[in-house]
Amino acid sequence: MAKFDKIAVLAKIGQTGMVPVFYHKDAEVAKNVVKACYDGGVRAFEFTNRGDFAHEVFEEVVKFAAKECPELALGVGSVVDPATAALYIQLGACFVVGPLFNPEVSKICNRRLVPYTPGCGSVSEVGAAQETGCDLCKIFPGDVLGPKLVKGLMAPMPWSKLMVTGGVSPDEENLTSWVKAGVFCVGMGSKLFPKDVVAAGNWKAITDKCVEALGYIAKARA
Repeated sequence: MAKFDKIAVLAKIGQTGMVPVFYHKDAEVAKNVVKACYDGGVRAFEFTNRGDFAHEVFEEVVKFAAKECPELALGVGSVVDPATAALYIQLGACFVVGPLFNPEVSKICNRRLVPYTPGCGSVSEVGAAQETGCDLCKIFPGDVLGPKLVKGLMAPMPWSKLMVTGGVSPDEENLTSWVKAGVFCVGMGSKLFPKDVVAAGNWKAITDKCVEALGYIAKARA
């Protein structure tokens, strides 16, 4: 069962404005990355369903985070079907993210009051997702669609909460462009976790990068 309900999860995501996106087949590596982000101020973390037995890694990370990162809402990403969503919700996922919009996933998540953030590539897709109860929609891929889509969408639909993922980088110019366009938060993956940094086990570098990125987001919001 999810540790935090929908309202609490969305509050955590909105408060910080950033959701790290990460997968690793080694549970110990995943735990260290999650803890490094938590120490850097992150309060919502997306573990992506990318590899074989990813759910087993997730299960270990959930149990670890419950003790070491008590205020962290741990969610799952790369979910495209309701069966996978149900599996991860059973393992304690606090939110579910996908690269596409599947209304059947909405039903599974709504039943358990778990936020579902589907990937949308157009204004119509965002509208269709909102009709099924998706409070937070993902603009994906962000580097293809760009901040102008977000700004254009927010004008006639200012109630929208949008997370942009894909091509987001932890530098001031990039983060500022998204925040000023009107996003609720950003999802950030590979550029927050360079392979050489993860391979070297330099967890402090990840913590420092999170602190830096969250600082840029707070500055842009102000």
